[in-house]
Amino acid sequence: MKTRWTIAVILTLATLMTQAQSAKKGVYDEQINPMEQIDNALSKANSEGKFVICQVGGNWCPWCLRFADFITADTAISKVIDENFIYIHVNYNPRKSSGEKKAEQTAAMLKRLGNPARFGFPVFVVLKEDGKVLHIQDSSFLEEGEGYDQKKVLRFFKSWTPKVVK
Repeated sequence: MKTRWTIAVILTLATLMTQAQSAKKGVYDEQINPMEQIDNALSKANSEGKFVICQVGGNWCPWCLRFADFITADTAISKVIDENFIYIHVNYNPRKSSGEKKAEQTAAMLKRLGNPARFGFPVFVVLKEDGKVLHIQDSSFLEEGEGYDQKKVLRFFKSWTPKVVK
């Protein structure tokens, strides 16, 4: 009886360790002021002739982390992004427990980006060099099964490049 219990504990611990090691890394900086983050990206985009894409979401969102992994692993998508956009992960913190200052920053960020939270997360906001919202993309239209579809994602990015829009 003790042997079975010991084996069960060992297997449970091994499973938990494997899951912890394979957990997706966070890509959202929860400490940064999102307004400053957007301003810095716009400044860089202006100097490079690019647009800004804000992936709004959080490290709490598995679909947000899944998308970050997806675009990093796909060289065709990465190339389109690198050539045309300054890509930032803008943290959305839905918890009121983070304090009044963070809540105010979040509210200001959402207003600035055209209130994209209505589409769920992640949500993508394409900004022109002057900071005006050009497009808000609901990520559900880019999904396929339990992940994202390369053709849909490429079509989205290619449809909003500076060259195409201008």
